[in-house]
Amino acid sequence: MGWASFSGDEVAALTAGESFFTAPGERDCPACGERRLRAYVTTPPAARRPTLVSYVWCSSCRKFVGTRARHPEGLVFSDPLAALPAGERRLLEGSLVGFLAHLDELWDTGVLPQTFVA
Repeated sequence: MGWASFSGDEVAALTAGESFFTAPGERDCPACGERRLRAYVTTPPAARRPTLVSYVWCSSCRKFVGTRARHPEGLVFSDPLAALPAGERRLLEGSLVGFLAHLDELWDTGVLPQTFVA
């Protein structure tokens, strides 16, 4: 089964409530209602300005959204993928299906969610 994008209303619902930075655990999905909504953030190494890339997905209904935003000054977070060699990471990120499956595995084994310090 493939992945689909959240609707505009569902994305708006994702931005309501507590930030993933202050409450990084799973939450209820605005599309299916299951408590399987997960998030992962990273900073692209080649970005010309401080950038934060966020992935939010539901491992139940397989909807997702990815965004880029300015990296909030002072925000520090754990990134379990940071230690991967650049080529391996590019390969992993080259397939959305494979990338989200890898992130789900990290959630299911307790490596994610990330920790944040502002």
